[in-house]
Amino acid sequence: MTTDQHYWQGTWLDDVEADGRLDRLGEAVRSALATPMSPLVVLAACDRLATALADPDSPASLRLAAELDAAGVPPEEAARTLRDLAEALGREPLETKLMRELGGIDPGRLARFDFRREIFEGWLPVGLLVHVAPGNAPAAGAMSAVEGLLAGNVNAVKTSGGSRFTQLLLAELADLDPSGLIAARTIVLGFPSSRVDWLRRMCAQADAVAAWGGEEAIAGVAALVPPGCRLVDWGPKLSFAYLTEDAWSSPEALRGIADDICRLDQQACSSPQVVYLDTEETEEVFAFAERFSTVLDATVAELAPQPPSLLEAAEITNTVLVARHEEHLGLTRVHEDPAGAWRVLADTRSALRASPLHRTVWVKPLPRTRISDVLRPMRSYLQTVAVGAERSDTALLAGAVLGAGAQRVTVPGRMLDSYDGEPHDGVYALQRYSRRVDVQLDERFSGDACLDDLVGARELAPPAVEVVSKGDFELLQDDLGRAEVFFRSGGSTGAPKLSAFAWDDYHEHMRSGAEGLLAAGFDPKTDRTMNLFFGGQLYGGFLSFFSVLENLRAVQFPMAAQDDHALVARSIVDHRVDTLFGMPNYLLRLFTEGAAELRTYRGVRKLFFGGEHFPQAQQDWLREEFGVELIRSAAYGSVDAGPLGYQCAHAPARVHHLFSGLQTLEILAIAEDRPAQAGETGRLVFTAHTRRGQRLDRYEIGDLGRWVPGDCPCGRRTPRFELLGRFGDVFRSGSYFFNVRRFAAVAEETFGHRGALQIVLDADTSGESLTVRLETTTETDGPTADAAAQGFLDGYPELADAVREHLVRLRVERLRADAFDRTAASGKLPAVVDRRIRTTG
Repeated sequence: MTTDQHYWQGTWLDDVEADGRLDRLGEAVRSALATPMSPLVVLAACDRLATALADPDSPASLRLAAELDAAGVPPEEAARTLRDLAEALGREPLETKLMRELGGIDPGRLARFDFRREIFEGWLPVGLLVHVAPGNAPAAGAMSAVEGLLAGNVNAVKTSGGSRFTQLLLAELADLDPSGLIAARTIVLGFPSSRVDWLRRMCAQADAVAAWGGEEAIAGVAALVPPGCRLVDWGPKLSFAYLTEDAWSSPEALRGIADDICRLDQQACSSPQVVYLDTEETEEVFAFAERFSTVLDATVAELAPQPPSLLEAAEITNTVLVARHEEHLGLTRVHEDPAGAWRVLADTRSALRASPLHRTVWVKPLPRTRISDVLRPMRSYLQTVAVGAERSDTALLAGAVLGAGAQRVTVPGRMLDSYDGEPHDGVYALQRYSRRVDVQLDERFSGDACLDDLVGARELAPPAVEVVSKGDFELLQDDLGRAEVFFRSGGSTGAPKLSAFAWDDYHEHMRSGAEGLLAAGFDPKTDRTMNLFFGGQLYGGFLSFFSVLENLRAVQFPMAAQDDHALVARSIVDHRVDTLFGMPNYLLRLFTEGAAELRTYRGVRKLFFGGEHFPQAQQDWLREEFGVELIRSAAYGSVDAGPLGYQCAHAPARVHHLFSGLQTLEILAIAEDRPAQAGETGRLVFTAHTRRGQRLDRYEIGDLGRWVPGDCPCGRRTPRFELLGRFGDVFRSGSYFFNVRRFAAVAEETFGHRGALQIVLDADTSGESLTVRLETTTETDGPTADAAAQGFLDGYPELADAVREHLVRLRVERLRADAFDRTAASGKLPAVVDRRIRTTG
């Protein structure tokens, strides 16, 4: 045995060192579990390893191939093992596995399953998970450990000791995790089963033990499992093909069964050991066996089959010898390759029987009327059935074999295939490796969607890539292979673009949006909501909040933004709506044009807005005139990046908590790609933890902000940031830089303007012009255009300098809201309309 046979939390050990550490196994487990590990850490490392294994010339592939070669694995099988691992360890199949088996990418979050009740559920690790790996499947122990890592466990793997393949593979995985969390949760000890003391000491500390092998091996492990420890039994299983007359006459079906037999030399639990025929006729069984033997012979001739071991060969010889003797009784008929590469054993008795493998298969009669009688007594051993039948019979026969105890049904030629997220032996492995927990609380937690947010955020480092600006968004769309749903940005901050999502992205984002609304003060138990966001033309506003409210299971009237504001106002009153969702400019027009009804009604208590800034003067007017009690951001986000932040009950106007379960936020200095200092205004750069439809790595969203220090009074420990405008809020005219928010502040402070404001830039041969549009409802509403212009000159010295120097002409226009420029898809009001650039040609 080599001196570095064992891998222990990032360190290679010899027997003496491993023996000493086994006495401290419990301490090592407690220390590792003290630091939670997100499945995202495992997904990232596995994806890196999958990339390395997909390249046969990578250092990792070469090391693992050499280990398999030293263990006597043929080169073809070794290459197939590494290819299969590369496919299984990819991010997409593992994400699907998490979603299917544990319901989400971060199943350990203690989050609400029903937003109307203060009950929080999550999947937590069992603790120490011991894996007793099989000796005949090199990748099984490693993949089981990966599943244990996805569930957050500390994993101690027992291998046979003849090969270090599992140790090397998991060490490669740990090396690809810069956090060190995977290494801290990984132990692999290689020793023979005769060393019972080591296995007993491993199991003594275990919270669950996963074991592979035959009945005797499983029983031996079970005897070592202490009371209260979960035994996950991946015991022996038996698979078979079932063919009707239509299929047993089909060359394609026969070749498919032969391929299933030869693949992996029948070593997989899903490999067929029996071919059942839907008949009672002995001669049909014998005739099929003879015909099938020629198909199997042709299939084996194309391969380089692995010879059986001495003991395996003895079992094959014994089985064939007995079958030949029974030929004299008319019970059997043997077809055998003279070179010993394959065997087809026809048997007139229907009882299910295991074959000695290595391309040995029984052929037996089993009329469909006897499926349950024959197979149900063996139900605990049944796994995969390949049903070869006409379409009209397939569903019926599938139901029959499943009812008899089978776990999987497929078609000939695909018995060893699988799909992402498929159950194993009738159960989900990740659920067996986890425990479902719940926390039931009271109304003090009515605004909390996730208890983890009260403890701290799981922060992930952004990838080591360049920052991508908003104008270069298309660079993040180099691979749209998983994109399923597309939304169009409103175009208020640049040319409209399509943003790509998978449906899983969309559902995760809507779930997060629902969590943010709960924190903002939305009550799904009592609030009666009208969704007034814009919809259509690929814009996501209306649809997104429809789905958010669906997640909350809230009462919703999905009206969408309508031009007939009076009709909307009447609907609000008629349906006793008390909560509105929409964009500020639309909500203000609604209250202005429906003022008579809404002022009398005074039943609208809450407004949740998005897409635009909501000036304080306008909010004050709604509170004073219409009795609105709560006005808060529905979410901070964008079509291209998704949900980014949310407000709590204690958040000032522009302060948001980060959706730390979805995004990593960097705030970088305005002029250079370095972290902004405390209190410094910088560019907001987001990285999505999981974005399947397209990449979103270090994306510069176009907003400015700064970190908010200290803890929030709401009790959440997620990072907070303050929005301080957009890059687009700053524009250049007449050699001066201006900020549209400064214009809004002057208008509000100088003459109490509470409507919309828009800047229009234009130019002709005489120079540049800057027009400030102010929303008005009547001719006498607010100051005259000249008085407003003088107010801007008095309140904005840089503007006065530019006008005095004849660098820009200032105009003020007083317009009704419907005369303002708006983006076509979303209805947003762009803060700046620049008409200075004209398209020619």
